[in-house]
Amino acid sequence: MTTGLVWFKSSYSSGEPGSDCVEVATTPLTVHVRDSKDTALPALTLGRDAWAAFVGRTGKR
Repeated sequence: MTTGLVWFKSSYSSGEPGSDCVEVATTPLTVHVRDSKDTALPALTLGRDAWAAFVGRTGKR
C-alpha cells in the first residue's frame, strides 16, 4: 500500500510539465517507485537490497 508515503521526484528530472520522471518513496523495509506523470498508476515496490542492486550501489556483479 502506498497511501501516506512521502514521494520525492528524481534529481535528474527537468521539472518541465510532461517530462519523463519517476518518484520514489521509502519505508524502513521497502522502496516504492511510480510514474510522476500518472501517480494513479500502481507503484513498483522493491526491497531495499533489490533497490540498491538496481541503482548499482551494492558492488555485486
